[in-house]
Parts: sequence; C-alpha cells; structure tokens
Amino acid sequence: MSTPEFSRPFDVRQMDRKAVRLVARESERAALAKRFDLVRIDRLEADVVLERDGPALNASGTLSADIVQSCAVSAEDLPVAVRERLAFRFVPAANGHRPDEEIELAADELDEIEFSGTNVDLGEAIAQSLALAVDPFAAGPAAEEARGLLGGGPASPFAMLAALKKPGK
Repeated sequence: MSTPEFSRPFDVRQMDRKAVRLVARESERAALAKRFDLVRIDRLEADVVLERDGPALNASGTLSADIVQSCAVSAEDLPVAVRERLAFRFVPAANGHRPDEEIELAADELDEIEFSGTNVDLGEAIAQSLALAVDPFAAGPAAEEARGLLGGGPASPFAMLAALKKPGK
C-alpha cells in the first residue's frame, strides 16, 4: 500500500489533548488535485484538536481550502472556497472484521475511522473530507451560455438535443 499524498501520522499512545495545524505543501496539493480530478488546490489547511479517549482518538476542528474545479457544464475553471467542520473518531480495528463484509453503523459511528497498530493518519482523513466537500455538479456563470439557454428558462435535455438537429435533415 502506498503512502497517501497528504500523510500526517499521529501516534495514539502519545496523545492526551493536542491542538494541531496541518498545512498541505504545494507538491501534496498537486497530487491531491490529480487524485480528486480538480484543476488545482491553491490552499489546504486544517486546525484540529486531538483528544485521546481510551484506545480511540477524537479529532474535531475545521478544514479550509481554496480549490479550482471544472464547471460541470462548460468545463471553465471555477474557483471554490471550501470551509468544513471536521469530527472524526479513530477507533482500533475490530477483530474478526473482514474488509468486504457489510456492516451496519449507528448514527454516532458514521465518522469513525478504523486504524491498525498505534498510528492514525489525520492528513488522509482531511484529504477525504475535502473530496466529500467538492460539489461534482458545480456550475459557473458560463453554464447557462454553454447550455444555449440565454433567453429563457431551463429546457429539457430532449429540447436541447432537438436544438442541435439541423433543419431539413
């Protein structure tokens, strides 16, 4: 298994309560942009408080990022500011659990991340949070023009296809 692009491991055994600030370097941002199919990531930072809870580690804070993604309609560059609250609970991997096994989670278990050994990767958790915060259907100001709808309301996809059909053919 390869190391994630934005890896920031923390040893659970050495945690009590600690505030950390994680800032992605230019090379890490470029690799993450490629992984998440973004034009670029200009800034990726997180302020997180880590607090040990028995064998688990709780992490809460804020993710801030400035990204450029492609408009879903026109493919133009679309700058987006991302601000997300973070709340993770890193828990030791359950014994006997198989990765492909389907399990049900309670509402308070939805942000639990299992780990093996003594280290958790807070950077990878933050990177995945960024990926979840990106709107895959974001549309920029040129989207309406790209759809050919300058003069009216939204048309159906069939009407747009019909408009492409040349008269007399």
